[in-house]
Amino acid sequence: MANRPTCKTKDGRKERKRKIYHAAFRFGLRSKRRKIQPVKMVKAVVGEESQLKLIEDRLSQSGLPVQLGLVVGKLSSPLDRGFVFDLVPTPPNDAGEAACSLLESVKDDKEKGTKSRSQAAEVSSLFIDDDWVAEHARQVARMLVGGVGVVGIYIWVSSDAFKNSTIMLYQTIKGVAEATPVLETDREERLLIHICYSPMRWTCRNCTWTSNITSSSLRPCDFKMGRVLTSLQTFKCTYNFNLSLPICHESASNVQTLRDVLRQGISHHAKELKDAKAIIDGNLVVGDEPCTLDGVHEVELLLPFMKDSNAEACSRKDALGVLVFNGSVCSFAYLNSKEPISQAVSDIKMDIIMSLQSRLDIICDEAYGDVGPKDDASPEASDGISTNKPVSQLVLHFLRKECSLSFPRRVFVPWLAGTYICDYLQPSETLEVLKDHCVELMSMEGPTDASTILKPEIEAPSLVTKSFWDVAAPFYSASSFPFGDDMEEGRDLDNSQSSVKLSNKLVFIG
Repeated sequence: MANRPTCKTKDGRKERKRKIYHAAFRFGLRSKRRKIQPVKMVKAVVGEESQLKLIEDRLSQSGLPVQLGLVVGKLSSPLDRGFVFDLVPTPPNDAGEAACSLLESVKDDKEKGTKSRSQAAEVSSLFIDDDWVAEHARQVARMLVGGVGVVGIYIWVSSDAFKNSTIMLYQTIKGVAEATPVLETDREERLLIHICYSPMRWTCRNCTWTSNITSSSLRPCDFKMGRVLTSLQTFKCTYNFNLSLPICHESASNVQTLRDVLRQGISHHAKELKDAKAIIDGNLVVGDEPCTLDGVHEVELLLPFMKDSNAEACSRKDALGVLVFNGSVCSFAYLNSKEPISQAVSDIKMDIIMSLQSRLDIICDEAYGDVGPKDDASPEASDGISTNKPVSQLVLHFLRKECSLSFPRRVFVPWLAGTYICDYLQPSETLEVLKDHCVELMSMEGPTDASTILKPEIEAPSLVTKSFWDVAAPFYSASSFPFGDDMEEGRDLDNSQSSVKLSNKLVFIG
């Protein structure tokens, strides 16, 4: 499948688990570094009736004793409500085995004082491949836009098996939450929807996944079906960015790869974007009133005045070079009609940053497990580029020639009731890959009409190397440059581990 990892990768279970937690640690979003919003639990959950009834009919006719998957929707803090848009079944794993299965065990009836097998009671419980479910959640989360997320799991199973599997379900929810982190904060709750088939009944519970499981970790909440998708408001933003990121001297920081510099830069830009003002349909957003107009609302973000990032990056005395990362991101967000318009702005901002992170993750996933040579820092590595090492793992200090890296392009696919989900295509990938992703990950039919696919990003963000002086020269004179008399082109700068020519210092420009 065109080199793009999907849920059906060939990684072993340990490698998948390592990848899941590597993604969560990537931006400092797990453990104590992750900040959890102290918000109230949602009091009620409303599911999209038209979609959930179709799913109920499909499950009833399937004859399956058990099925597990993801709940896609939104948890709204302003409204203290949860909204369920769709239920997405987790596909079979690499070995073709279901992500969830029933285990039958025999329990002796001690009250009757006999151990006769004919009088023994059968007890059912669940076995869940929670690593696989978490990996599925991670990849589905990439395909969702602002205001939509993986908000929990669902289970189609009998009442007895559900009651006997509370701990297993809790662990699965926790794995899903950790595999789908958001930016700096996250809600401490996820939803657990149980669909019981004897008798047919839907129940919903709040799961507090950040604490050890107790009697209060799973709390029942009101659940009903209604019209959810048709009441959504649509917001769209095309965001142009231009990030200048310093490549620091080795003595001042650890060896930096392209991946490391971009991660730090995206995380830093997320903090700057948080303070941006928003204009929606030509009006500055100043209050929390709801949006009552139909149609697609155009959003423009205004960043506060800041120092020239090129000059600031080049002015650092430990700077070896500057990585300039620029381009545009197209973002969509969906808002319930009763939510304040400021929530749409927050969802747009989050979607922009998550989109940049997702593209970097895709590049890193393709390189996952690749082991390149460890001697790139030696003088014998004349150009600093190894054909055996992915571009994302290149050490920027030692590059000697131009190289380029194109980020995946974001496209949008029709989903439910006029809404869209997204996917990311590498330059070498076609729309056929997009169809495969829709079928495998979202359990939906792939788009058959290419004209329905939105491709607003004409040129995806990209990186190209150029001379350091093309960026640094406008901001320095020979007397003011941090390296002083060593400024002549072609002169070597020696440090404890390498020799780098100034003429070959690099700036990455999109």
